[in-house]
Amino acid sequence: MQAIRKRYFPALAEYIRGGKEASLIQANELGKQLYGLNYEEIIAVHEECIQALAANVETKDAIQLYHRSFVFLMELMVASRFKLEVDAAGEIVELPVDRKITEIREKIVRSSRSFEEEKNKYENILQHLDSGIALFDSDGFLLFINVQMAKVLDIPRKTLAGRNIKQILLHRKLNIQTRRTILRLYREIFLKRNRYYEFQHKDGKHLLATVTYGDQLDGDFLFSVKDVSEYKQIEQSAMQNDKLAMLGKIAAAIAHEIRNPLTSIRGFIQLLRPYLLEVGKEEYARIILTEIDRANDIIYEFLNSSKPSAPMKQSTSIEHLIREVVMLTESEALLRNCEISMESYHSKALVSIDIKQVKQVILNIVKNSLDAVEEVQSERRGRIDIVLTVNGQYAEVLIKDNGKGIDKTTMGKLFDPFFTTKQEGTGLGLSVSYRIIRNHGGTIRVDSEVGSGTKFIIYLPLAE
Repeated sequence: MQAIRKRYFPALAEYIRGGKEASLIQANELGKQLYGLNYEEIIAVHEECIQALAANVETKDAIQLYHRSFVFLMELMVASRFKLEVDAAGEIVELPVDRKITEIREKIVRSSRSFEEEKNKYENILQHLDSGIALFDSDGFLLFINVQMAKVLDIPRKTLAGRNIKQILLHRKLNIQTRRTILRLYREIFLKRNRYYEFQHKDGKHLLATVTYGDQLDGDFLFSVKDVSEYKQIEQSAMQNDKLAMLGKIAAAIAHEIRNPLTSIRGFIQLLRPYLLEVGKEEYARIILTEIDRANDIIYEFLNSSKPSAPMKQSTSIEHLIREVVMLTESEALLRNCEISMESYHSKALVSIDIKQVKQVILNIVKNSLDAVEEVQSERRGRIDIVLTVNGQYAEVLIKDNGKGIDKTTMGKLFDPFFTTKQEGTGLGLSVSYRIIRNHGGTIRVDSEVGSGTKFIIYLPLAE
């Protein structure tokens, strides 16, 4: 039966997909190869194959698919010619044609009812799973694919059933990036025999692919893909907290070790300043003091990134705070040929925050946006939009620029301490901002597209 099914399934699938006369001729040829086989066995194989194909289409299309398969079956039946029956006397007799057709019709009707009951029972479960599922037989032909997996491939389900992996890769609707992903998965899972493989989809989501095979599936391969983006965010958040905790320990250890000597050096340089003035080297003293002050600033940021002071909260208007930041940065924006605009849809929104700390966060992000738009001045005029809205129990502050944008690799490290893309940056600004907003019970999210700009969204709980 398994050998018959291997020939029957691809031929039936090809006819269902295209319905071409050539496919029907193939049914006729297959019927001749099955000459003398009991028609009950043929119908059993047909039922198994049509159930596998119908599981990949919507319920409304399944009936039409079933009727189309009937034409294929009848063509094959005629070509195969049934076994002759033996009567009570031991004589070989041929069944009347009308009786043969009646028996076939009854079996197909019973098969159809049985199929509908089973299909409706399990289809909803499989189709509404949040994981993509595809089942391949031992020869690599696709037996079943659910809606979620078809969405990942971005190809209609009914055009995939009955195809092998090579035919899927050559599908005209499959884009290049997805084709490369399938080839990579095939190499990692089927050739290297890895049961798990994590990859990033074209829309930025993190997906985990798994494969199950062995005796429990009778040689078939069950391939599944699950969206693990949320788990990835939780994992990254945990790693971020671990890094910040380690940073706090380092900061506490080095703070006194570095700051105290710098204070001593600064004092002695000031004492030496009159003597340097006499020999015309006062500029040296100025440079040394400037660099010492810069070192102190870096240490101060370092200490804040490891453990920002507890927020001194008070109820205030978030709109008023944003307008103060806009006023502070407007002059610098004009010098950089950049326009800053603000829109507020909830002027009375109040938040309970440490005004200085949250102002530091917004100011830091706006300054980063100014740096980003400055790099594309030759292409377009810079623009920064700040929009205030209310989303449920949170005030939502959107800071959007039309700068150079951030690639996905950089976005994953954006809030890491000491990670920076600026030549003179310390890599602590966004790390500090992240911790401050978390201490206020809020979150920061980033969305960016290279060449188009970046959006920072700050969520702060509304005052009760």
